[in-house]
Amino acid sequence: MVATATETTYKLFIGGEWQDAASGKTFDVINPATEEVIAGIPDAGREDMERAIEAAVAAQPVWGESVAAERATILAEAARRMHQDIERLARVMTEEEGKPLAESRTEIKYAASFLEWYSGEARRIYGETIPANTPDKRILVLKRPIGVTAAITPWNFPAAMITRKLGPALAAGCAMVIKPAELTPLSALELARIFEEVGLPKGVLSVVAGQDPVPLVAPIMEDERVRLVSFTGSTEVGKILIRQSADTVKKLSLELGGQAPFIVFGDADLDEAVDHCVAAKMRNQGEACIAANRIFVQREIKDVFAERLTARIRQMKVGNGLEEGVSVGPLIEPAGLEKVERHVVDAREKGAHVLLGGSRVKNGKGFFFEPTVLVDARDDMLLAREETFGPVAAILPFDSEDEVIRRANATPYGLASYFFTRDIGRAWRLAERLEYGIIGANDGMPSTAQAPFGGVKQSGIGREGGREGLEEFLETKFISFAGVSRKD
Repeated sequence: MVATATETTYKLFIGGEWQDAASGKTFDVINPATEEVIAGIPDAGREDMERAIEAAVAAQPVWGESVAAERATILAEAARRMHQDIERLARVMTEEEGKPLAESRTEIKYAASFLEWYSGEARRIYGETIPANTPDKRILVLKRPIGVTAAITPWNFPAAMITRKLGPALAAGCAMVIKPAELTPLSALELARIFEEVGLPKGVLSVVAGQDPVPLVAPIMEDERVRLVSFTGSTEVGKILIRQSADTVKKLSLELGGQAPFIVFGDADLDEAVDHCVAAKMRNQGEACIAANRIFVQREIKDVFAERLTARIRQMKVGNGLEEGVSVGPLIEPAGLEKVERHVVDAREKGAHVLLGGSRVKNGKGFFFEPTVLVDARDDMLLAREETFGPVAAILPFDSEDEVIRRANATPYGLASYFFTRDIGRAWRLAERLEYGIIGANDGMPSTAQAPFGGVKQSGIGREGGREGLEEFLETKFISFAGVSRKD
C-alpha cells in the first residue's frame, strides 16, 4: 500500500528545514471528490516568506558558482526519485486536486521530464566570442544566473507547473522560493522532500504555503534581491504582478489565461480529430489553461462530428479519481462548479442545444459536473468569451477558412490553438495566421519539456520549456578586453 496524504505529516520547507508557521496557525487541505480534510499544514504568513527569501539570498552565491555537472546530477536524481515514487506522488495529487489517478501518474512523468531535460541543459549553458573592431580587443559573452527567483504556481497541475520553473532555475544556478496554490500545496511539499533527499544544498529551495496569498506574495514583489518571478495563473493576477514589479524592475515570466480554439475542417480525419478533441477538452476535467475552449467545426461535418464526440464523451466515467475506471474527476472547488454551471445556463438561454450532460452530478459529496456537449454555440456566449475550466465541449459551426481564423483570433488571449485538416497549404496558412504561442497542427497534446511553452497578447510574457525556458533564468554579460595585442 502507498501512503496517503492523510497518513503524512506536512510542514513548511524553509532554508532546508521542515518548520511550522511563525504564527502557529494551520489550514486544511480538502479532497474535492469527498469534501473531506486530507491534511492540515502550517499556514504561512509574511514572516515565513521573508525567512525563505533570506535563506535563498544566503545560498545563492555558492549555488550560483557551482559547476554544471553538480546541478545536472541533482536534477537527474530528483527525476529518478519521482519515477521511483510515482504511485505515492500520484495518489497524493489525486487526493488534493481530484484528477483521475491515471492522469496524476502521467503528470508525475511529465513533471519529471522537465528535471531530466534541464539536467542536460545545465551542461549546455554556453557563452561566445565575438569579433572585435580593433586588433587589441577581445569580446566575450557570458551567461550568468539571474540570482534569487520565486515561483507562484497554480492548483491544476501541482507538480508539473513547479518543475517547469524549478528545473531551469536550478540548472541555471538560481535559488528558488515557491509559493504553491493554497488548494494544492501537498505536491509541492512532496517535491521539496525529494530535493532534500537528493542533497540539494540548504536554502536553494524553499516551499512556503499559506491560505492567504497576499502576505506571501508581497515580500517577494517588494524585495529587490528577488530578481525574477515566474507565475502561472489568471491574466487578472498577472497584471497585478506586472504593476507590483515596477518598483524593483523585477523580471517576470508569466503564463496566463487562455481561450483555445479547436478547429476541425471538413477534410479532417474525423476519428482522429474526435480523439484529440476529447484529450484537449477533457483532460483534468477541462481545468487546463490550454484546454480546448471553443470547438469550431465546419458546418458540413458539424452533425457527424458532434455525434461521434458525444458518443465518446458519454463513455467517460465520473467519480473519485482514486476509483478504477474513472476518467472525469471533480472540479477543484465550489466556485469552479458555479462558473461551469453559469456558462451552460447562459449558452442554453442564447440558443445552444445540449446533446449530453448539462448539470451538476447529484451524488452526495464532491464538486462534480456532468461531461457536457453543446451544439450551435455562438461567439457572444460566456463559454466563448471566458475560460470555462470544466468538462463542457461547446461546438461552434463555421463556413470558411478566413471566417474561422478571424473568429479564433477575436480574443485578447493567445496561448494555445489547435486545428485539424489534411490540406498542407491550409495547415501552413493557419500555423502562420493564428495568433497563438502554441499551435497543435493535427495534434491535441503538443506540450513537451523540450519545446517552448507560452502565449502572446494577454496570455503571458516569456517562455517555459526548451532552451528558451533556461534563458529566462540567465543574464547575458558582455565583456570587452582591451590591450591584448602582442607587445615586443
